[in-house]
Amino acid sequence: MFTESNGAVTFAVKVIPRASKNQIAGTEGDAIKIRLNAPPVEGKANDALIEFLADALGVRRAQIEIIVGQTARRKIVRVRGVTARAIEETLK
Repeated sequence: MFTESNGAVTFAVKVIPRASKNQIAGTEGDAIKIRLNAPPVEGKANDALIEFLADALGVRRAQIEIIVGQTARRKIVRVRGVTARAIEETLK
C-alpha cells in the first residue's frame, strides 16, 4: 500500500468530495479512502486533500504532492520527509 523511496512515501488515495466533514473513511482496495467537504471543482478538493494530509501527518503542505490523478477521484500522493510506518499508523 505504501512505497518508500528516496526519502518520500507514495500511496493511493480515493477521494470522496462533498462529504459532511473531512475524515479518513478506511480503505478501498489498496487506497486510503478520504472524505472531504470540498467540491471537486477548480482544484478545491485537491487543495483540501493536501491540507488534510499535511495536518494529519504533521508536515508542511509543500511536502505533499499529487503525482497522478489531478482530476480523478483516485490519486497517487507523494509525501516527503516522513516514513511509510508513520503514515500508515496515522492514516489507519
